[in-house]
Parts: sequence; C-alpha cells; structure tokens
Amino acid sequence: MKMAAAADLSTPLAILDGKCMGKENGSLSDANNIEDAEEVKSRKPPRHGTLMRHCASTARLEDAGKIDLGIGNLCLQSDSPGPPGFLPVFRSGSCTDIGQKKFMEDEHICVDNLIDHLGVLARIPSPGAFYGVFDGHDGKDAAAFVQKNILNFIIKDDHFPSCIQKAIKSAFVRADYAIADDKSVDNSSGTTALTALIFGRTLHIANVGDCRAVLGKRGRAVELSRDHKPSCNSERLRIEKLGGFIYDGYLNGQLSVARALGDWHMKGPKGSECPLSAEPELQEMTLAEEDEFLIMACDGLWDVMTSQCAVTITRRELIAHNDPEKCSRELVRQALKRKTCDNLTVVVICFSPYPPPRIEVPRSGVRRCVSAEGINLLKGIME
Repeated sequence: MKMAAAADLSTPLAILDGKCMGKENGSLSDANNIEDAEEVKSRKPPRHGTLMRHCASTARLEDAGKIDLGIGNLCLQSDSPGPPGFLPVFRSGSCTDIGQKKFMEDEHICVDNLIDHLGVLARIPSPGAFYGVFDGHDGKDAAAFVQKNILNFIIKDDHFPSCIQKAIKSAFVRADYAIADDKSVDNSSGTTALTALIFGRTLHIANVGDCRAVLGKRGRAVELSRDHKPSCNSERLRIEKLGGFIYDGYLNGQLSVARALGDWHMKGPKGSECPLSAEPELQEMTLAEEDEFLIMACDGLWDVMTSQCAVTITRRELIAHNDPEKCSRELVRQALKRKTCDNLTVVVICFSPYPPPRIEVPRSGVRRCVSAEGINLLKGIME
C-alpha cells in the first residue's frame, strides 16, 4: 500500500482474470516436478512436520466434530453444511520481503491454535485459528500496534463469542481509537488490516484497505475481500458524500486506500464520519472439503499477480511438497521477479494435512487449447 502517486490497481470482488504471468501457467495434471511422488499418491501427511503448525490432532478434531460446543451460533456437529465429519486442520506458512522500499512497514500474525496461544481459560471454541496481514504507511507504528493488539480486542469484546462478527467490527474501531490515544504511536502513521478468524468450519474475514484474501477452491480462485481503493465506485461515492475528494486515484490527494486504521491527521473527532473509514467489510463462510487453502497478502503481491495466478502457483507447490511456508516463499519470489515496487507479505493457510488432489483433465483426440487456469475461471463464471 503506497502513499505517493502510483497507478491505481483496483480489483472488483469477483473472480479475476485467469491469466498467469510467467512460466508457471501449466497444466495442474503435470506431475514432473512432484517430490516424493509415492508419498503424494498415497496422500500421507508430509514428513517435514517441523515446518508446519497443526492446531489439533486428528483424534481431537474427530471428537470436536461430534459435539455441540454451545458457543453462540457455533456448532461443530457433522450435520452442518459440508461432508459429514469434515473439519479443517489449520497449518500455515508466511514470508516477507522489503522489496524495493527503503523500509519494511508490513506486519503479520499466524496463530494455528488459539487454545495454545491464549491459554485454556480463554473464551474461545476449539479448534480455532487466527491470521492477519497489516500493511503500514508513514512508518510501521500503526501496523505494529494493530498486529500486537487486534486479537485481544476481538476476544475481549462484549459481543464475543455470542456474535463474532459484531465483536470483530467493534475491535477494529477500538483499535483505531487506541492508536489515537497511544502517545507512543506516530499520529500520522496508518495501516491496512486484513484478518481471518476461524472456528471449526466457520471462517470470518475482515478487511480494511487493499490487502486481499483469496480462497483456493479445487484450483479456482475465490476472492473473500474487496480492495478498498478510492477509485472503487462505492468508495468514491462514500468519500464524496462525506466531503472528501479523489485526486489522481488518491484520497484527498494523499492516500491510495479508502479505508485504514490510524492516519488521525486525516480524520475528525472520534465517532464522527470521515472520508477515511476504519470500518471493516466482513465476510463469513462455511468451509467445505473442496476449500483447500487461503492466501492472505498485501498489495505488493496483488499489484503484479492475479488472484487466479496466485492460487495456481500455490496449488502446484502444495502438490509438490505440501509445505505452506515454501508456498509463501514462492509467491514472494514470483512477485519480486515481476518487479513489484512495494513491501511483500504473504501468508498461506492450509485446511488439510494432505496435499491437494491432482486435477485430471480428460484426454481426447482434440488438442486442448484452454489452460487449467482458464478452465477454473470458466467454472467460476458458470457458478
């Protein structure tokens, strides 16, 4: 996320162009690069377990799928949407790079097991996980503050855990106000914020700014957040209604995002509406077995790569080595290869201990001229 004049790359909340820039645009059925092919074929868990963090054992997950935890609307019984007995296993990997910037202003957080992270006395269902990406600007003060405090703001909110979405929304506003009150945080510092809170099969996405969450659904990219660019029509209308303006794609000629936490030099008194909003957009969904992984990244990645391309690369890498950390490193490498101009932060979260199954393309006498990415794009449009 950038403060100076740069080309606006707003993307609607939809399936993006399925074109992948680079040599990685190949058939997903190609198994030539698979390491330890016999292990992949048998779908056994990976042997390099030290690189992956599991939130619970298989036995715990099976038990959790049979009981009602009695936490608000959350119920981990097997009769909820999705295949009977399916419950995701959370494991993640991350990678960051300063890119072509002079300073690193990104922050992120990966918690695969909330019970282990917060303690057994925390008011949370099990299993649970939390992830976040925070793209700072004008220094990293605001990003570091939100990274450190946002999870506590959520779980300590009065609405948690009976109404998790209200708790998340309230926590974002509270974090914004806390930045203004904390004298150790630079008043001009600001940050975007993208979080994913998961309990059982229920995934809650919250977004302020232009980081993006993309779900890998059997090879197809599904965007779960919307980039808050000032030039986005709904954001532009809101900004102008509140007395702001857009100059060269920048809010009030200063900021390349329409929503952010902090930046109190651009905001009015607490509680007042202003063109720069701290209110998150929320998305809730129930994970199914075909939902294989989630990519969360700052705009340093999305400036140079489509959502579908990122999903294709990640799935190919998981089939090869089943390591989300290596996947995040590969996405960062590809973004640097494409000459991204911003800091890079990428988090990959897998929902199964096993690698994704290979997508077999039926063979016929007719030469195939549509790539696997194109097929997934067409599936998304038809659905």
